[in-house]
Amino acid sequence: MNFKVAKRVILASASPRRKKLLNMIGIPFTVVPSNVSEELELEGGDFAAYARSLASRKAEAVASIHPNDIVIGADTIVVHEGKLYPKPKSKEQAKQFLNELSGKTHLVITGVAMYINDGIGVFSVETSVTFRELDAVLIDAYVDSGEPMDKAGAYGIQSAGALLVDKIDGDYYNVVGLPISKLTEHLRRYAFIALKDGDPFIDY
Repeated sequence: MNFKVAKRVILASASPRRKKLLNMIGIPFTVVPSNVSEELELEGGDFAAYARSLASRKAEAVASIHPNDIVIGADTIVVHEGKLYPKPKSKEQAKQFLNELSGKTHLVITGVAMYINDGIGVFSVETSVTFRELDAVLIDAYVDSGEPMDKAGAYGIQSAGALLVDKIDGDYYNVVGLPISKLTEHLRRYAFIALKDGDPFIDY
């Protein structure tokens, strides 16, 4: 499919995975990384609100430079038993994360923010992921590959990390890093994007 856009769409993320997903569904966009800190205080144990806040910070940072464009910010987190599993800071931490998640079901939450003309729309999507019982050899080999180091929870389901996963309940692409079905639904609802031969279209 091909979409037309009300104004230029900016993805406020350097993630190659999010870029690939937007390309896959045919939304024209430009990448402008936000470069904001991903350190944010968690309040009241509301992890979904935490992910939405991080996404909003990313979108707002880029929108402050490009106020008339449609800016999309996103942040994906991994949560298990009330603990946040961010991108690991070392191989040792990556192995620790994977050992703790082995044989367990954890939650992947992606917050998404859409910003234009000083207005913002925010939502989050949750997917449950269950790991297999992971042996030390598999964990060591996976971590030594380097793949886990830039990913929340120390794995990527779209590549070799698929070997760790037993099952998921929810949106697969949310685990990859961008819930493209829900995002497209919101963008069309707000008339930020339109199908060339179908949707009504608002020129902001």
